[in-house]
Amino acid sequence: MGDVMLALARTFASLRSGKVWLYVLTPALFSLVLSIGLAVWGLAYVVQQMLDYPPMTLLIGWGLVWLAHILAYLGGWMAIFAIAYMSASLLAAIVIMPLMLKHLSAGEYRDVAPMGQDSFVAAAVNSLGASIFFIIGWVATIPLWLIPGASLLIPLLLMGWLNRRTFSYDALSQHASEAEWEEIRRQHKLPLFMLGLTMALLAHVPLIGLLAPALAALAFVHYGLEALRRARGGALLSATATRLAE
Repeated sequence: MGDVMLALARTFASLRSGKVWLYVLTPALFSLVLSIGLAVWGLAYVVQQMLDYPPMTLLIGWGLVWLAHILAYLGGWMAIFAIAYMSASLLAAIVIMPLMLKHLSAGEYRDVAPMGQDSFVAAAVNSLGASIFFIIGWVATIPLWLIPGASLLIPLLLMGWLNRRTFSYDALSQHASEAEWEEIRRQHKLPLFMLGLTMALLAHVPLIGLLAPALAALAFVHYGLEALRRARGGALLSATATRLAE
């Protein structure tokens, strides 16, 4: 957990920069506008759709109409929140993260040589693929929300997974070689998920949660580049020389 706490500390320290605030606020405003739009135009439709299918129809058949409506509205709001968060995460991963990387690479991580492939297409495909699996997992687990507490725990775990899958790769694609990325992913699998889960928890804090997707991107940049710096150790100069020789 030490590495996760270090990444979080550096993330909030980075907020002293006005440029970083611009990067953080852009997805937040997008998420806010999207949430309002979905609530106004789509909430009633989503609730009605949930009431027309199991397990809500089962609850209605058992005479628990009030519970079915509560769960349907809860599911509707959670669906809106998930769509807004996922969309903001895509914006943060595809558009904002490269800007954050450029900013931090020129500053506190200028000693970490870029040895990866700066591929916009690969990063976009990774983010879109993670979003598709996130949607599938969300829909597939809806019946489990009847279990007490599951309606909060399951979305939290899914969002934590989405953060890890989306941002951990994008944070290192420019700087880590394929071998380095595989090694970091293997050694830091649990801490990366814990970082993603922490940012998912932050997303549930009123108002501050709007900043969560961009803050998650920033946190994974800090974590990834620091992990890469430590993995290379004193081999940085030789790695740079190898790249120049090629």
